[in-house]
Amino acid sequence: MKRAAIALMILVLASPVGAQSTAAQPAASPKPLELPYTHFTLPNGLNVILHEDHTVPVVSVNVWYHVGSARERTGRTGFAHLFEHLMFMGSGHVKPGEFDTLLEGAGGTNNGSTANDRTNYWINVPSNALELALFLESDRMGYLLDSMTPQVVDAQRDVVKNERRQSVENEPYGMADVVLGETLYPEGHPYHWPTIGYMEDLTAASYDDVVAFFKTFYAPSNASLVVAGDINPQAARALIEKWFSDVKPGAAVDPPAIPGVALKGVTKKTITDRVQLPRLYVAWLTPMHYAPGDAALDVVADVLAGGKNSRLYKRLVYDMQIAQSVQAFQNSQALSSSFIIDAMPQPGHTVGELLTVIDEEIARLQKEPPTDHEVQRALNQIESSFYSRMERVGGFGGKADQLNGYFASTGDPDWFNEDLARYRALSPSDIRAAAEQFLPAGRRVELTVMPEGKGGQP
Repeated sequence: MKRAAIALMILVLASPVGAQSTAAQPAASPKPLELPYTHFTLPNGLNVILHEDHTVPVVSVNVWYHVGSARERTGRTGFAHLFEHLMFMGSGHVKPGEFDTLLEGAGGTNNGSTANDRTNYWINVPSNALELALFLESDRMGYLLDSMTPQVVDAQRDVVKNERRQSVENEPYGMADVVLGETLYPEGHPYHWPTIGYMEDLTAASYDDVVAFFKTFYAPSNASLVVAGDINPQAARALIEKWFSDVKPGAAVDPPAIPGVALKGVTKKTITDRVQLPRLYVAWLTPMHYAPGDAALDVVADVLAGGKNSRLYKRLVYDMQIAQSVQAFQNSQALSSSFIIDAMPQPGHTVGELLTVIDEEIARLQKEPPTDHEVQRALNQIESSFYSRMERVGGFGGKADQLNGYFASTGDPDWFNEDLARYRALSPSDIRAAAEQFLPAGRRVELTVMPEGKGGQP
């Protein structure tokens, strides 16, 4: 039967229907996490992962394309994010606008996101609409170019430009992330430019450029598909083979280069914005995701600024009352990570005052390990977040998304237990050592955002 005829039949049928210290070991070892799955590869190279969960009659279809803004090149940035928009604009057997209409008619939801290292798409549907979701996802993987015209590209290019204006250029402190990336990573490094791209690059991109990007990176062999939820694995596999087997394979994609990068001193930069209060960002280059030190820095961030009982929040916001807010996080990524602290002073106070206290608390943590209580609190929060994500099948961060993420990073979709074990193995001395090694006062970026037209000290 012709693909178009099958597509029409489906459209008619798809109607609504850790950080445990040695001084406080638990009485028993935690039960290992196990998430059963089936993994197979289609002849066209598409990796498929199935997970059966009958808790609720819902299925998530989750696709990761192993391409993000880091696979772009200087002068042609923003393509990965542009494709996130183009993928919802119709395909060979789905008219423009029908993608959302059909899913909503079946009670489904969908979305996508772009990052430095990947682009993902997910569809959540009632389990009786699984075939509709697979048809839609396979059609845009295999037949997007059949409906993509220069006019469609131009229209979505304008949408992306407006998104950049709204979420970056006209968002309070929105340019800070862009400037941080440009300052942490040198020109030409894959993390130097923002995920959304530069205006001039989006303007310069030709239709042929966009087509070439799709043909290079949007191939089955450069993607992985997870179907998780209320499924029969054998039946789900048959449907996947039915709808994805005719998608043509693409040429092999070379793995991304991992250029070395290091900060050799302190780089200070000040920018202005249409804001009322200044804001301070302090950033370091840190180990890539899952590398030694990555998990420990998550705990460092929690000890320093993870909630109202953290060291920086207590001193800056509660005791001294010189800051409105402070946060810290390890921004884990595939090629290189960054550790970032940002804080906003109260009116009448300066970012210089905040930086003095931040440096004092980092130095204290570098000399003395955190308490058992601080480490245990961090582990409890990490575990709580971990299990909360595992309770959801679909959406960003749900089990389907995590299975895809672990597969992309480690080759093992069921890496849940190993991931949590990274934190459970940490001791207070590991946290101190990570702060000492990766947060040196002499190698970092200090970015200050100042209100436009206001003088005074940062």
